[in-house]
Amino acid sequence: MATIAIYSLKGGVGKTTLAVNLAWCAATLSARRTLLWDLDPQAASTYLLSDRKAKSQAQAVFTKDVDPAKLIHKTSTARLDLLGADRSLRGLDVLFHELDKKKLLAKLLATAGKDYDRVILDCPPGITETSDQVMRAADLIVVPVIPSPLSERAFADVAEQLGSRAALMPVHAMVDRRRKVHAEALARHPDWPAIPMASVIEQMTVKRAPVGSFAPRTAGAQAFAGLWQAIEKRLAGTPIFLPRGRFRA
Repeated sequence: MATIAIYSLKGGVGKTTLAVNLAWCAATLSARRTLLWDLDPQAASTYLLSDRKAKSQAQAVFTKDVDPAKLIHKTSTARLDLLGADRSLRGLDVLFHELDKKKLLAKLLATAGKDYDRVILDCPPGITETSDQVMRAADLIVVPVIPSPLSERAFADVAEQLGSRAALMPVHAMVDRRRKVHAEALARHPDWPAIPMASVIEQMTVKRAPVGSFAPRTAGAQAFAGLWQAIEKRLAGTPIFLPRGRFRA
């Protein structure tokens, strides 16, 4: 089982869009048994993949009052299951601080993820107690970056904060190649994968489904598929990008 965290210091950068589409790619294109674990109290991934009403039990998984297996349910996509979020996760940072167990999430993943090949974590934004847990638990952290100097600065802050604790994979998100700022950012980092800004991706919130499930031939769907292939290659042992020019095999 490999754990891929979708994380950003900032909100509104396409984090949930990446999480949902990559989970779909893992389950459908790679035929992996996949679990999407929504850790964000906004529960956007949960909304997109489930019609079930939240029971405000998501945080109880971390206090071991609820077995995570009881909250996992199947989605409409074969091989893709969901461990949903709800508003109870608003207190997760405080809980992690009070419990003072640095590898609690990693231990829970060993239990919740034992029946899966890939676990995708949709993480809340910010450098918090939750993000610290994620960095200790994930095999790879995918970081969406809007093509602009300010967003690149935010990514550099994340890389500096994490140091060598985690393998990072920056991804340009919401790319509009017609914009000069975007074109310049892509030129600075030509090796970063890129996800376009496209109306078909925005349709996800209307259809409540991953792009590949309803528009597989579009540029957006192909971009997610290409990104997932790159992730699989890195998990298989291809050198992984680390801050300050370091690499991990």
